[in-house]
Amino acid sequence: MIEWLNLLLPSWIMGSLLVFLTAPLGCLMLWRRMSFFADTMAHGTLLGVAIAAALSLPLWFGVGLLALLLVGILWILYDPRLPNDALLALCSATLLCAGLVFIQNIPSLRPELLSYLFGDLLTISWEDLPIFAVIIALSLVILWKNWRAQLQVAIDPDIAVSEGVNAKWQRLIFMLLLALFTVLALRAVGSLLMGALLVIPALSARLLAHSPRQMVIITFILAQLGIAIGLWSSAWVNIATGLSIVLCMAFIFALIFVLQKFSKTS
Repeated sequence: MIEWLNLLLPSWIMGSLLVFLTAPLGCLMLWRRMSFFADTMAHGTLLGVAIAAALSLPLWFGVGLLALLLVGILWILYDPRLPNDALLALCSATLLCAGLVFIQNIPSLRPELLSYLFGDLLTISWEDLPIFAVIIALSLVILWKNWRAQLQVAIDPDIAVSEGVNAKWQRLIFMLLLALFTVLALRAVGSLLMGALLVIPALSARLLAHSPRQMVIITFILAQLGIAIGLWSSAWVNIATGLSIVLCMAFIFALIFVLQKFSKTS
């Protein structure tokens, strides 16, 4: 038991820290109807990994650079005539295919392809935690200072603008925070499952919450449960941590949904 705890504790702490960003960002993403954006950012991380390997750069640098580049591309492509979800689908498919093509042509990355796709939280070491903690803390400070404006824009952008909120600036802050989240979450759940880490706990909380604050708090609790149960389950049954975490979160959502349906019919 002690050996298991020594192995899993750094990963568990990292996952718990990550939830401090998962909860507010996931809720904002649902309120702003930007679920596709998280998937687009996540799929772009594969190309970032390939670029970093090809240029012998640190992994985080390549992923972060690609995330910032994607934010810039989406900012430039924004056009009222083009549906936002269609643009995101275009970028998501393009980046995913480009990333896979690059990785297939870099032999050193092929053995690690599954960990980039589905994550491996168990690779987190004690040395990684201080850096992750500082980045998450800085992100939370930025989010806290802009929370009221973010909430106003999510509820009604037109009213927010009439009250003096710079909606474009808040949109950029939100996109940059999501970009940073993708860099941090790549090792936790991988490129393909990052959107699920944000969406599923917030979706579950939406069934239970009666206010924005309640929804963020419940999302935080459910995400912590999903991370803890998923991490220990992955070690127990020997599957990828990302798969296990997402399946646990999906099970929690299904349980809440079914219980609510039964309570309404009874």
